[in-house]
Amino acid sequence: MSDVLSATDILAQRLYEAGCRHAFGMPGGEVLTLIDALERAGIEFHLARHENAAGFMAEGVHHVNGAPAILVATVGPGAVNGVNVVANAEQDRVPMLVLTGCVDAADAERYTHQVLDHRKVFEPITKATFTLSAEAAGVIAEKALAIATEGRSGPVHIDVPINVAAAEAAPYPYHRAPASNVVPVGNDLKVARKWLSDSVRPVMIVGLDVLKDKACETVRAFSDLHGVPVITTYKAKGVVPESAPLSLGGAGLSPLADKHLIPFIEQSDLVICVGYDPIEMRPGWQDPWDQTTQRVIDITAEPNHHFMHQATLNFIADTGATLAALSEQNTPRSTWTDGQVAELKTRLTDAYPDNEDWGPTAVIAECRAALPADAIATVDSGAHRILLSQMWTCSEPRSLLQSSGLCTMGCAVPLAIGAHMADPARRVVSFSGDAGLLMVAGELSTASQQRRNTVFVVFVDTSLALIELKQRQRQLPNAGVDFCAHDYAAIARSFGGDGHTVNNRIELREALKQSVTADNFVLIAAVIDKRSYDGRL
Repeated sequence: MSDVLSATDILAQRLYEAGCRHAFGMPGGEVLTLIDALERAGIEFHLARHENAAGFMAEGVHHVNGAPAILVATVGPGAVNGVNVVANAEQDRVPMLVLTGCVDAADAERYTHQVLDHRKVFEPITKATFTLSAEAAGVIAEKALAIATEGRSGPVHIDVPINVAAAEAAPYPYHRAPASNVVPVGNDLKVARKWLSDSVRPVMIVGLDVLKDKACETVRAFSDLHGVPVITTYKAKGVVPESAPLSLGGAGLSPLADKHLIPFIEQSDLVICVGYDPIEMRPGWQDPWDQTTQRVIDITAEPNHHFMHQATLNFIADTGATLAALSEQNTPRSTWTDGQVAELKTRLTDAYPDNEDWGPTAVIAECRAALPADAIATVDSGAHRILLSQMWTCSEPRSLLQSSGLCTMGCAVPLAIGAHMADPARRVVSFSGDAGLLMVAGELSTASQQRRNTVFVVFVDTSLALIELKQRQRQLPNAGVDFCAHDYAAIARSFGGDGHTVNNRIELREALKQSVTADNFVLIAAVIDKRSYDGRL
């Protein structure tokens, strides 16, 4: 490599130092210098078939290796194609660097073809947006990484003008030192400790901030030591292994699960929200406790400006360090002594029986039984997601990936591709409805190029089943929710993968068995009735 560094060299090298090894997108003439700089820095660029899917692949990598995600898009339509996944990253707290090519400012004054103000497009859905300059390339790279990863993570956009990309630049001489953990002190901490020592029916609601704070072990130890059962958001599933006696699984989407979980929370004499971000939750989780009669401690990365709930004590602090501080000077006592926790776990399991002859719960049960406990699963939005998020047990965090805040369709396939790319030795399975699969069918070509035995399970019911169910519940006529049947197994084979159509448990079991030794991706089209979700959500 030449001793002379360009602005994009500076940016790429700083991203490499931050742990980034993969970037995804669609190239255009305006980003060729940028892509070359990424490759020379050691960051492999992967061609996707659409920028939206590219962003989800980048997110899938992030969830496995922890490094910021990188999305590359060219000028105009390329950048705009990524709007959905960038908004999703903002709502799902994903650190993502969105790198777009743009026409030089002087040229844009008298040139109109594909000229679009990317910064105005991305400003409402990112934590910050910059235009790269040669003079400040190092500072911009450092600031972008800091903003994307500090506090609650999120996307940061950098527009890269064509001539700036290759312009000579100097690195920024400093790296931002990581901030020390913030721990509560003073009277509020004393009060919180007293509430914990007095509590006989405590419960924790755990969310995304715990993953960011690397506090999973602390949460587990606190739960075990003080006998505190744990409910998680879907993105925090597995923070406490869901087979553990005090794990009550995930919550957020299912009214059926809420019928059991909300009354349990209402019985509690102490609610401890640990990194709980209610952006994942539905209206049933607005004010899920009575603040006038219940003690509530909220430990979060940012102040509560969402007003989904309120707490009696608010700590803007590190989740793990705060739990450790609460434990100090506290002698554990017996909790939930009437067996309510075990009884609730049984009721939640019984609410989602896995013994039906065939249907969505049978598909989920067979896949869970056939795949290793540490398999990574991804899931699209739809009726199947509600069932799977309750039924899919996680033994560790970040092993069920989905779009929770924005609930975008078409995410499962690219998330799985990215996750499997980051950890080729691990089994990875995605779950899509047939409509969601059709949105991103072109990415099966991307999967084929990777030549990994990723499993793509498709629930085939020729309908937007969740919307069709809501339509019937509102006694509205059927409109705009049904579509044609297709041979998804044949589509998979046309892209070079293995394709199976299954109509029962035996066929599904055999397809999953064959996937273990497959030399490319495997698509399993599970044909079910569109009304098989009735009464199950």
